[in-house]
Amino acid sequence: MSDTPEAPRLTDQTRTIEGGRRAADRIATQDRLGAHSTRRFGLFASAGILAAATIVFFGVFWIADLVIQNRARPWSFEGASVFFRFDIETLQNTLGSLAQIIVAVLGIAITVVSIVVQLAATRYSSHIANLFFRERTNLAIMGFFVVACIDTVWVSLGVHSDFMPLASVVASLAVLTGSLLMLIPYFAYVFDFLDPARVVAQIGQSTLDAATKRRPSLGKSTAARHDVAATSLERLADVAVNSVAQKDKVIASQAVATLRDVLVSYLREKPRLPAKWFKVGERLQQDADFAVMAPESCLQIEEDRTWFEWKGLRQLRLVFAESLKSLPEVAHGVAVATRRIGEAAVAIDDRKAIAASLKFFNTYLRTALNANDVRAAYNVLNEYRHLTEAVMESGMNDLTVQIAHHLKYYGQIAHAMGLGFVTETAAYDLSVLCELAFAQKAACHDQLLQVFLEVDKEAETMAEEKALRGVRKAQVRLATYYMVQGAQALARAIYEDMRGETPPRLTSIRSELEAVDAKDFWEVTDRGINFDYLEPRRKAQLATFFSWFGDLPRKPSRVPSSSA
Repeated sequence: MSDTPEAPRLTDQTRTIEGGRRAADRIATQDRLGAHSTRRFGLFASAGILAAATIVFFGVFWIADLVIQNRARPWSFEGASVFFRFDIETLQNTLGSLAQIIVAVLGIAITVVSIVVQLAATRYSSHIANLFFRERTNLAIMGFFVVACIDTVWVSLGVHSDFMPLASVVASLAVLTGSLLMLIPYFAYVFDFLDPARVVAQIGQSTLDAATKRRPSLGKSTAARHDVAATSLERLADVAVNSVAQKDKVIASQAVATLRDVLVSYLREKPRLPAKWFKVGERLQQDADFAVMAPESCLQIEEDRTWFEWKGLRQLRLVFAESLKSLPEVAHGVAVATRRIGEAAVAIDDRKAIAASLKFFNTYLRTALNANDVRAAYNVLNEYRHLTEAVMESGMNDLTVQIAHHLKYYGQIAHAMGLGFVTETAAYDLSVLCELAFAQKAACHDQLLQVFLEVDKEAETMAEEKALRGVRKAQVRLATYYMVQGAQALARAIYEDMRGETPPRLTSIRSELEAVDAKDFWEVTDRGINFDYLEPRRKAQLATFFSWFGDLPRKPSRVPSSSA
């Protein structure tokens, strides 16, 4: 075999792009999870701005009154003390009104907050209410309102004709002023706190804290951490599913991305976790996702140390199934997330976690085929192939061949179901894997090529005939690659597999491949490529390859209907 100067560069470019994406994901996650202190600072900053504006507004006119009436010099102590010269009778009436005002403020705050929290909990997740009332800032401000209300009522009852509690009155004025100043900023804080993206980030952070024993999970037992982690994963899935039901793509995608970030971050920390974390204890055995599993399966998951990955991936599978029809973009996002999780497992050489990702990819393909969803299968195959490339680059040759058999299997299933484009896509992805294996001189190359040549089978209907043409085109494409690299023996192996084809059909395939000059397909696709495109060097090899079949009749070229 000879080296190719192209495939490695393409691989490096892909790796650079993916690395940039992962870095961007980490930065975005840190921004989401670190926004809490910023929101709290904004709350008090807004109240401070309102307080300053109030002081300036009041002070200007108060000083003007003092100057106009020649009562005192405004900047002297005597001028300032005029404000605190209370009259007992007037003060009693005023304090009663102040008590009513602070009670009204408390009532407004409770009403607005309860309505907003309930709406958010109903729309996305009931856990939002728990998050809200566990947040210290919310408890502190609502407690401040309550204390201000009680204090003002008690002070209004403590003023008598022979006793004026001056310090208490000033304190009541201060807390009343603070309550009014905090009301509007607090409402802004509540709306910001209940932003679904921020709620999702908080749930994700609590999940990761419990899984990796970070604060505030320190001190909790392993069973308690299991409970928090498993429940939080379910809540993220609930948010995603509810958002899909309401066609809220932004929030659904955010929930899927958070599930991905949690699992990827967990895999980075996994090697440092204690052995007892991986035990499927009583709490997990009662979990809905594990209770339905056979005891042998639970024991296997415990032995593989992958219960957390399984739990998270099962939530992603649920979102995938729910979003196939209503929000296919989210289903694609689930496939991307699963690929990133698999790549994180590859990075730490966790074969059991990799195997879990592969099983869920197979499940996605089965789900898409059962739903006759060609586009979903097309997207899943693309992400599946990217994960396979990472597996191959890590030297896991046996696992690479195993995945190739999976791709061949689902391609043949699609062929039998009349989903010819899926079969063609699987064949194309296998051919790309063969090219990459050849470029990297991978030990699994010959096995991959053998699997690739087994994708096609005899056609029995016109639909199957069309699907088989796509597989043959993928084989011709791979043959031209080998010929450019000087591996004539490998190209001959593909020829031997195709030599039984009829001359008219071979002529048609050659004409269609020669006719395509555009690398990009003329419609918007996620891959953005045309399966039938061959670069000039490879297209020049078509004449030599087809000459091995003898004299084939020429046929007017036409642009084929298949693409990517």
